[in-house]
Amino acid sequence: MLNDLTIGQYLPLDSPVHRLDPRTKLLAVTLLVALLFFVHGFAGYALVAAFLGMAVALSRISLRYLIRGLRPLWLIIAITLALHLFMTEGRVLAYLGPLKITHEGLIRGLLMTIRLVLLIALTSLLTLSTSPIALTDGIESLLGPFRRFGVPAHELAMMMTIALRFIPTLLEEAEKIMKAQMARGADFESGHLMQRAKNLVPLLVPLFVGAFRRADELATAMEARCYRGGEGRTKFRPLVMRRVDWVALGATAVFAVVVAWRF
Repeated sequence: MLNDLTIGQYLPLDSPVHRLDPRTKLLAVTLLVALLFFVHGFAGYALVAAFLGMAVALSRISLRYLIRGLRPLWLIIAITLALHLFMTEGRVLAYLGPLKITHEGLIRGLLMTIRLVLLIALTSLLTLSTSPIALTDGIESLLGPFRRFGVPAHELAMMMTIALRFIPTLLEEAEKIMKAQMARGADFESGHLMQRAKNLVPLLVPLFVGAFRRADELATAMEARCYRGGEGRTKFRPLVMRRVDWVALGATAVFAVVVAWRF
C-alpha cells in the first residue's frame, strides 16, 4: 500500500510534458493549485479535471498509475468528507445515530474531497514528469530574484528536492520494516484506533532512526564532495524557456483566469 504513493517519484518517459522546462511546470501547477481555491462549483472542478486529464494524456503516464497514488491517502480523504458531512449545519437529509447528514454538508464535503484529490493528482503529475535535478534547478531559478532580499534560493531548492526525493525511499523502508515486524507477529490491522496507533510504535522508531542515519550519510557525502552551497556554481545545461514553454504557460494562465472568473 505504501509503495502506491506517487508523490516524489519520477518516471523517465519521452513526452511533451517531460520535455517542458521545469519552471513552466512549476508555475503551471502553482496556477492550477491556486485555481482550486477559487472554484466553488462542480462545473469548475470538472473543467480542472478535464485539463488535468489532457495533461496526463500528453505526459504518457498511465491514468491508473496516477489514481493508484491516492490509495495510501484514502483515510485522509475519508476524514475530510466525514468532517464536512457531519459538522455542517443545514437541511437534514438523514440521521446516523447522534450524527446528522445535511444537504449543505454533503455538497461541501464532496467539493472539498474533489479539491483534495485534484491537488494530490497535480502534485503527483509534477514529480512524475520532472526529474529531481530539473526540479531543483527550476525552484532555484524561480527563487533567484529573491536573493537580493536574503532568501537562500539554492539551499531552499536543495532542501525541498531532497525531501521529495526521499519520500519513495522512506516509504520503501517503511514497507520493509512493516513486513519484518509482521513476520515476528506484529499486528497492524486489527483492534480499535488507539490500539492500531500503539502498534505503529515498532514501525516508527526504526523508521526515524533510519531517516536520521540517511540524513547523516547524505551530509557526509556532500561534505566529502566539497559542497558549499550555490555560490559560484555554474550549470552544465542551463535552463532555457522555449516557445512551447511560453505557449503552455500562457494557455494554463488563460484557462485559470477564465475558470476562476466564470465558475
